[in-house]
Amino acid sequence: MPRTEIALDGLLAFPLTPFAADLEVDLGGFAENIERHVAAGAGALFVACGTGEFSSLSADEVVALLAKAREVTAGRVPVWVGAGGGAAGARAGVAVAQAGGADGVLLLPPYLVNGPQAGMVEYVRYAVGETTVPVVVYHRGTGVFTAPTAAKLLDIPSVVGIKDGYGDVDAMTRIVTTIRAQRTQRAEEFLFLNGLPTAEMSAKAYAAVGVARYSSAVHCFAPELAHRFHCALGERDDAVMDALLAGFYLPLVALRDESPGFAVSLVKAAARLRGDKVGTVRPPLVEPTVEQIDRLGKIVEGGFATLKRIEAR
Repeated sequence: MPRTEIALDGLLAFPLTPFAADLEVDLGGFAENIERHVAAGAGALFVACGTGEFSSLSADEVVALLAKAREVTAGRVPVWVGAGGGAAGARAGVAVAQAGGADGVLLLPPYLVNGPQAGMVEYVRYAVGETTVPVVVYHRGTGVFTAPTAAKLLDIPSVVGIKDGYGDVDAMTRIVTTIRAQRTQRAEEFLFLNGLPTAEMSAKAYAAVGVARYSSAVHCFAPELAHRFHCALGERDDAVMDALLAGFYLPLVALRDESPGFAVSLVKAAARLRGDKVGTVRPPLVEPTVEQIDRLGKIVEGGFATLKRIEAR
């Protein structure tokens, strides 16, 4: 069974991976980044995952990022780490996470190839191997599960949840219902996370089907907005959520949709606008244009103006 009690409460943060001018990992900037997330009230940190540009990192860089995150957090919040890609790489990544003291692993989909549903379960089983570190399986891309297949993950003891990045509420409803219907303690404790880009856009719909936990990329550059929305979701305050969606999230997503990869590139650009030392993205991601960054700045300003109006009520 997993070696730690699972505590993934509050707003889940996915820190950026800062790069220097030569695109080497900047561990000093990363340490500052981690401390900002903790100080802002993140419930848990998922380092070297999607927002952290996992696909561009070497195995040694992931090890270094995990070690630095654990050093900086010093046990104040759980630190999870990404693993995935090819089967051997995923297996090595999960083993490294356990050896490095990670509180858990986000297991990303297989690299490039699609397999049948039975193969997807075996991918997870192979990646986990003999480890006991808790694992959340990322449901997206080449790793999409049907409800019956998702239920089979209950047979792998260290798998503690599913994070949805696929974006099909009907499919996720089937998965949640099928697993909960097992009527076992394990099924009742199984975690479901909303991992869609700019998850606040779908947070209300997902909470309604039993997926209230979500990760917020906005926490990387505007934790004040991220936490206010998260609080409103918990309180079912539709007026506040709708105001933040209209005044900030909708314009942000419209800009995000202008280019592939902007779910990360815009986050880094926004963090730089707020004075954070994060550098640029690694290829094949690209930076926003000067004009897009100007619009991004106005969108962030609009978000804080909206927040000010909310708090003045």
